[in-house]
Amino acid sequence: MATARQLLVEGLSDAAGFVAGALLGFGLGKLLGLDLFASGYGPTTLAAIVLIGLLGGAGLQAARLWRSERNKKHEP
Repeated sequence: MATARQLLVEGLSDAAGFVAGALLGFGLGKLLGLDLFASGYGPTTLAAIVLIGLLGGAGLQAARLWRSERNKKHEP
């Protein structure tokens, strides 16, 4: 059973990875000229939503990979 500390590290690292990835996606979208907050759901808005979702998910997976590697180093 996981301890409270392990669960806290898991939750915070997942959240941080997702937010960092989503912010990276938002910034990349802005560089590519995609407007997330345009009125309506045009092609550029949908592309921005997809980009943010994909990079948010990639950030989450990167956080889980980091946590997995960190746990391997601390195992006896």
